[in-house]
Amino acid sequence: MNPANKKENLRLLRNELGLTQKEFIERFLSCGAEKPTMSIATYSNLESKGGARLGEVVLSVAEQLGMDSMLLSMPPEEFAERVRALLPPSAARDTESQGTAKKGNINHLVNRLTTYFAEQMFDHRLKKGDRIEPDRVLAEKLGVGRSALREAMKVLEILGMVDIRPGQGSYISNREADFFIVPLSWSLFLNGNQIDSIVEVRNLLEVEAAGLAAENITEENRNHLHDISHRLHRSYMEKDFKGFLDADLAFHICIAKCSGNQVIYSMIQTISNLMRHVSKSGMMDENQLQDIYEEHQKIYGLILAGDEKGASLAMEAHMEKSLGRYDYR
Repeated sequence: MNPANKKENLRLLRNELGLTQKEFIERFLSCGAEKPTMSIATYSNLESKGGARLGEVVLSVAEQLGMDSMLLSMPPEEFAERVRALLPPSAARDTESQGTAKKGNINHLVNRLTTYFAEQMFDHRLKKGDRIEPDRVLAEKLGVGRSALREAMKVLEILGMVDIRPGQGSYISNREADFFIVPLSWSLFLNGNQIDSIVEVRNLLEVEAAGLAAENITEENRNHLHDISHRLHRSYMEKDFKGFLDADLAFHICIAKCSGNQVIYSMIQTISNLMRHVSKSGMMDENQLQDIYEEHQKIYGLILAGDEKGASLAMEAHMEKSLGRYDYR
């Protein structure tokens, strides 16, 4: 157990509980009279840099949640996977209704932001790479709190739509087309009962992309797909599951790019990023690793051969089998 992991695990715990830093302080770091024992600035600094009072915060939070404080010292990767199971049932119940409401608010704000930025670009007031207005100004324009705005901006950063540079501000990313595609995808993503719908849309797009790739692939994209296929092969031979998963994602996005259809490419890129964050499992064993590798090789070969129908059918079979390998619920 490494004490240096505490600050990262504290952030992971707060996110799992669905609390802003202010709400986290009010819940766990307030005295009997509801007066906070720590300022937001101090807590934020502890969460990002650590400090002398970090142990005090960990003990207070663990005591109130009925957790062993040593659990917050485990490696962050392991803590992230286990945090939901580590929380007592009462904590999950206490935050369930808050989380549902907050989820809806963030969903609405993300859509408002994407619409706002899209309008700015249509009117040529913003373009890719431009710096976005400061949080304070943007929050005032939209009539929302700065903390809610920052949470929504983090979502846009995850989706690759903005770049948040600490100490410098936020910028429109170079993939500006996403602003005209992502609101629908993100709305489906946040509504957990519609995950099946977004998986179905993704699968249809993947099949179409494979067929178009076989028909339209350029020499440059052919070389790119070859490089990714080589990465898949190397990861497969080394039984590098993480490397294989990363190459798998790149493989599908590259095929979408090879399709020559910018809308399909942008949508698959966006949806793939979303699904990566909601998928709760990956390859389960070496047999599945081999199956997926062989399915990819078949798709790759048919695309290079220019077999439009064959590539589509191979991708359709691959996506159908993938439904049983991942848990999106």
